[in-house]
Amino acid sequence: MKASYVTLRAQLDALGWDLVNGILLDLGLSSMQLDTPERGFSFQVDAPLDMRFDPSQPILAADLVNTLPEKELANLLYEYGEERRSRQVAQAIVRARPVHTTRQLAQVVAGVTRSGKPGIHPATRTFQALRIYANNELGNLEKVLKDLFKIVKPGGRVAIISFHSLEDKIVKNYFRGYAKEEKLKILTKKPVEATEEETRMNPRSRSAKLRAAVIT
Repeated sequence: MKASYVTLRAQLDALGWDLVNGILLDLGLSSMQLDTPERGFSFQVDAPLDMRFDPSQPILAADLVNTLPEKELANLLYEYGEERRSRQVAQAIVRARPVHTTRQLAQVVAGVTRSGKPGIHPATRTFQALRIYANNELGNLEKVLKDLFKIVKPGGRVAIISFHSLEDKIVKNYFRGYAKEEKLKILTKKPVEATEEETRMNPRSRSAKLRAAVIT
């Protein structure tokens, strides 16, 4: 079945299911998508600026890059990518328009900013911001968290793996809020992260954080 987790309650209804014993949400970008150049998620190869999880979605990253006013673009990069030099990056992008490929965008961003961590490309935050916005990732996550008790039965487990601080903060805050209301019990005082060995075997796991809870 092809469907977004944001429609999980509707999918359960379609199957004739009521509440389930547990759910695991892996919020990370699929490696298959990341490694498919034409999807436009990576700047490792030159490809169209797409970044849609579902090709039927209306908004492409190229639309945002080439049509948003400079101030709105800067706000997007700051809010969804936590890019400290968002104004400079937005200004550089607007000057370089039209920008149609991943390599073009990466070069524009690299010309005005740099990564704070060794081995991380300067355009990483910009690509993250565009992808999150184009796919409404944070809004979808909040929707499923609000529907949690319509999905998982009492005693059931909820485990969520996030891959950047914006997602992790949302999960943490919802879990804490529900815990105060005694709707769930948090099982992970701190998020579970990949070990050094796991990171060596799978470098993409380096930013993964797992939080879990049980519905009360």
